[in-house]
Amino acid sequence: MNELLGRVFSFEKTVFPASGELFAKLSSEGQSPKALMISCADSRIVPEHILQAKPGELFVCRNAGNMVPSYGAQLGGVSATVEYAVAVLGVHDIIVCGHSDCGAMKALSHPVGLERMPNVKAWLEHGAAAEHIVSTCKGHLKEGERVRAVTLENIIAQIAHLRTHPSVAAAIAKGQMALHGWFVDIHAGQVLALDGDTGHFVPLREDAPLPVALPAFQRIADEPQAEAAE
Repeated sequence: MNELLGRVFSFEKTVFPASGELFAKLSSEGQSPKALMISCADSRIVPEHILQAKPGELFVCRNAGNMVPSYGAQLGGVSATVEYAVAVLGVHDIIVCGHSDCGAMKALSHPVGLERMPNVKAWLEHGAAAEHIVSTCKGHLKEGERVRAVTLENIIAQIAHLRTHPSVAAAIAKGQMALHGWFVDIHAGQVLALDGDTGHFVPLREDAPLPVALPAFQRIADEPQAEAAE
């Protein structure tokens, strides 16, 4: 802990002075983040590091398993963060980010010992659909392959939950919101993104279009107008 505390002094003496103009602007003008990232609380995953984001560029919500409870299912920090990011900060992109070797996904895939952690067990229920899909459709997978499959399906499930939130649903209907599903492979140092057109997770590449789970496009439902009588 002393080592971490020592870095606070480094921030005060080195980092802050070097970015004084940026912090002064953020202090006087407030924040205007480009995106909301909902990621796992795993200490090996640092959203700002992955996106190389500067202070003020990324709004972050972290929790075990990068869960997004369906609207009304559980009031709490995630729902409030999503609502604030969309309704007040006006973010136009939300990223649900999972990762390899995720402890929450291991517990979801193999729920052993969760009786000692009732809060964790209850929280993981938000990913129940992902586990059920893998057990039902990919029951032959074992160990690491099974956990990876559950992790990917969980990202898709949480995007579906995200769409139940009124603020997000309205932004999508207006064509002002794009949703992204990312998977960070810690071992390979690679980010995979969900391609909504194919349903596959594909590597992000500089020379290729960005795969998007749900692109921004106006989707307000309407009935066709009846043709005027001649």
